[in-house]
Amino acid sequence: MKKKSIGSMILMIVIMIYLLIPLAVSFIYSVFRKWTDILPEGFHLDNYVSLFTDAEFLASVGRSVVMCVVPIVLTIVIVLLALFVTVIYFPKLEKYVQIICMIPYTIQGIILSVSILSLYVGSNTFLSKRMVMLMGAYCIVILPFIYQGIRNGMRAVNMPTLIEAAEMLGASKIYAFFKVIVPNILSAIIVSSLLAVGIIFGDYVLIRNLLGTSSPNMQIYLYQTMKSDSTKASAVFVIIMMVTFVITAVVLYMRGREAKSKVSKK
Repeated sequence: MKKKSIGSMILMIVIMIYLLIPLAVSFIYSVFRKWTDILPEGFHLDNYVSLFTDAEFLASVGRSVVMCVVPIVLTIVIVLLALFVTVIYFPKLEKYVQIICMIPYTIQGIILSVSILSLYVGSNTFLSKRMVMLMGAYCIVILPFIYQGIRNGMRAVNMPTLIEAAEMLGASKIYAFFKVIVPNILSAIIVSSLLAVGIIFGDYVLIRNLLGTSSPNMQIYLYQTMKSDSTKASAVFVIIMMVTFVITAVVLYMRGREAKSKVSKK
């Protein structure tokens, strides 16, 4: 057993090193003036100093976080309510809900963005606002991942049985859902959210087509920086990855805190 555990640990370390190589190389490239030989030359931190003192870049970071958090929260709430109604009241319709939620798998970003623009850009409503269109597009893109994660979590905890047990104790269905089911599937919600974070932070097509350069996020800022300074662009990439890691760490911390609270209650 010890040999197996040591072998598994070594394998995990090798995989982690392999996955972190691009980030490490990008960081090294961002803190040197040039890298045309075996070793880089001209160590400096000017790129990071200029970025963290650039109001436009800091604004793009804030926009990126908002563009990430808002669609994920909206999609989670919508999927939770839809599955609550479907599973409890209309179980025969669940397969149709699943088909609808899986459709975005087949939609390419360029097709989705062009379709949204042609449909809403001339509607003269709040839906014609570029930021609203972008948030809606992100909700569509991450819908399959959020739905699948939440639905798997509900199946794992046997949602109908738990709600029936809560009703026997005097709780209403909606109360039992949010006080019993949702806390028990929190891990599934968190995993789905982390997948969605990776998808949104890796997107360029939707934000370029729907928002353009009017309110650039970090991806647009990265693209514009690549045209002028490759080392600074590497610094932007490293910061994007760090922001992603911070969001992931916060979510995992919340998950660990919730798990500890459950253990202490027991």
